[in-house]
Amino acid sequence: MNTPRVVIVGGGFAGLETAFSLRERLGDRIDLTLVADRPDFVFTPGTIYVPFGGAEDDLRLPVGPPATRRGIAVRRGAVAWVETDPKRIALADGHLIDYDYLVLATGARPRPEEVPGLAEHAHLIGSLDRMRELGRGLKRVRDAAVDGSPQHVLFLVPPGNLCAGPLYELAFMLEKWLRRARVRDRICVTFATHEGTYLQAFGTGLDRVVDGEFADRGVVGCRSAAVERVEPGLVRFADGTARVFDLLVAAAPHGPAVDYEGLPQDRRGFVLTDAETRRVRRTDAVYAPGDAGDFPLKLGFLSMLQADAVADDIAHRIDPAAVERPRRFDPVGLCVMEMSDDAMFTHVPLTLTGDPVPVGGDDDHLIGVSPIWRLGRRALGVYLPRQFRAGRPFHGGLPGGPAGLGYKGLSRVLAGTVKE
Repeated sequence: MNTPRVVIVGGGFAGLETAFSLRERLGDRIDLTLVADRPDFVFTPGTIYVPFGGAEDDLRLPVGPPATRRGIAVRRGAVAWVETDPKRIALADGHLIDYDYLVLATGARPRPEEVPGLAEHAHLIGSLDRMRELGRGLKRVRDAAVDGSPQHVLFLVPPGNLCAGPLYELAFMLEKWLRRARVRDRICVTFATHEGTYLQAFGTGLDRVVDGEFADRGVVGCRSAAVERVEPGLVRFADGTARVFDLLVAAAPHGPAVDYEGLPQDRRGFVLTDAETRRVRRTDAVYAPGDAGDFPLKLGFLSMLQADAVADDIAHRIDPAAVERPRRFDPVGLCVMEMSDDAMFTHVPLTLTGDPVPVGGDDDHLIGVSPIWRLGRRALGVYLPRQFRAGRPFHGGLPGGPAGLGYKGLSRVLAGTVKE
């Protein structure tokens, strides 16, 4: 029999987790190829520190060396099109690659053009380049305040954004940074979001915590504020109101990074998948874990949970004895949000409602604020890149092991259980 060929497109959270998990599950019984359009994996949760002077060196991980050490062929390029019969993909340079199983982990991309004026007048968060530029903007605001000029920093979550957590972190971190610079009283900080509740995907329990933290820190919060357009120094909202700014910090609407013509898609272009396996609908061997797929919350933790489900499903189909009980995607929203002096933790089972965003389930909400969680966030930021550098999956066996049980137990002590 020929060795099964598994092709993974994308070198982010979902792509690398799938590749390393498959190698652990099946060893050399499969032929693995990783197609990536960039040479580096960037640990995006760590980029929030860059505007405040945080180091960048540890955030970049070359994809080639760990993949090669694990016997994974690496091909540099972008996918142009996908065929399911015959099973092959074409890269932008015209190169064709045959597959038996295909994993599309190409992620999402920002679409600021969906909000008129957003790209022109806002500091958009995300890439290292953008975070560096944001850092320069924050310093200009601080220096103006030091010189006696009152400033207004406005944070904005527009409709279509599917990962607002980093923007909340930046707002909390900025507030503390301004206090340390002794200019907080000269700078108004406002947070406006289209969401009906803060971090809506995680349920209303977290909304109360965020609202309380905003009040304690003097951050002006605005819910259900859907931006209509952005003008120089002014944001106009759909309800007819407007807010001025000296510095606008915004997330962007999200869309798929790659348009896979011929595969089923949702209204925003994300690939439609089976809920538990992340197999693309109406296909027998194509999967879309992480941000390329249709789960309506884009989060690194969720991407890796989906990747584990994909790896197990493929491994079980190739060799049922290797994975007798394949993991299925059980969506859990786990988030540790940096606040500079504290950190906010949430662990929420997620259920799909048919709305554009999922809503946290009614049971087992774990929510808390503690400086201890800052240590946990930093530790995770060291552990995951270390695992990937060694060519090992992050979640392989972790949820059922001692580390997973300790992490869950500590969260219960700090947070308690919130019933909605």
